[in-house]
Amino acid sequence: MKLRFLIPLVAFIALVGLLFVGLSLDPREIPSPLIGKEAPGFDLPELRNEEVRFAREDMLGKPALLNVWASWCVTCRQEHPMLAELRRAGVPIYGLNYKDTRSDALRFLGQFGDPYDAIGFDESGLVGIDYGVYATPETFLIDSNGKIRFKHIGMITPEVIETRILPLYRQLEAET
Repeated sequence: MKLRFLIPLVAFIALVGLLFVGLSLDPREIPSPLIGKEAPGFDLPELRNEEVRFAREDMLGKPALLNVWASWCVTCRQEHPMLAELRRAGVPIYGLNYKDTRSDALRFLGQFGDPYDAIGFDESGLVGIDYGVYATPETFLIDSNGKIRFKHIGMITPEVIETRILPLYRQLEAET
């Protein structure tokens, strides 16, 4: 008889324990299955000149950031000064303009500045899907051989630059 009441109590305690552990996790620390793997290939028209192509191979040779952004993304507007800061620190930055229109994206760059070496125009979002993007902004640090070494979901902050991106970038740069 007592066992009948004990089973629901144990199940309830286990459920509360799982919920407690879940609440302590950082939702921006979603592990990416792409970390340590070769960045997916792509060949897209360049945003600023549709006659020019931008491909994954254009990012090889030294470590670089690939920043996924869109003009309709409010957080991307807030993040943009951080990209300019990284650019001033000597970090090559490439963009993937995600599910946007060319005119809106160009207007965004005209208004907020253009820290990018090249920008792939991913109007359909198919390249973003290959990279596992589900929201903008998302940023990938790719080593000189094309492997993804770090992924940040959400806005890059000064703390993320100082504690995560720049130290890893400098380490990868020294290995090149």
